[in-house]
Amino acid sequence: MSHPLPPTPVLLVLAGPAGSGKTTLCERLVAEAPSFTRVVTSTTRDPRPGEVNGVHYHFFTPAEFDTRIAAGAFLEWAWVHQKNRYGTLASSVRDPLAAGRSLVINVDVQGVENFRRAASSDAVLARHLATVFIDVPIPELRIRLGGRGESEAEIAHRMATAELELRERGKFDHVITSRDRETDFAALLAIWREVATRVAASPAG
Repeated sequence: MSHPLPPTPVLLVLAGPAGSGKTTLCERLVAEAPSFTRVVTSTTRDPRPGEVNGVHYHFFTPAEFDTRIAAGAFLEWAWVHQKNRYGTLASSVRDPLAAGRSLVINVDVQGVENFRRAASSDAVLARHLATVFIDVPIPELRIRLGGRGESEAEIAHRMATAELELRERGKFDHVITSRDRETDFAALLAIWREVATRVAASPAG
């Protein structure tokens, strides 16, 4: 199923607690909306079987990652589980937007804050960016996490993190209160239409 919408390129940055469905929403948007592609992020972890450099991730050695940090090449980056680093190169966002492609990415709330900070000094990024928080009521989130087969300790950790993340929802441009997959996806498409209309009406800068 395709979703023909205005060709104006947009950058949708999604965040939300584990179990909110943000990854599924991103994947479905890319699968069903031909004008959308996923932002190819960067990592210091080793490629897994079948992963292709430049398609699934940009794979860098720690030294290569350090060099790019020093050069200010990343819009955002962070340690994950104190083991590997993940980040978003500015070129991975600016180049596709300049080519007329819409982008979607899901990051944690700190990553979204870094996108906002970058946009404060980048007119192109500011024009195309829209942040979307996927909000799930705490009781529902506990049920969803319980259905994923994770340990009680892991669920407790994720719930504690979710409590902190939910406090940040007021900073987002748009909030989707998660109900079910179809309703959530329809809400995301409506946000896309709204953002595309705004971008089309704003000066290119």
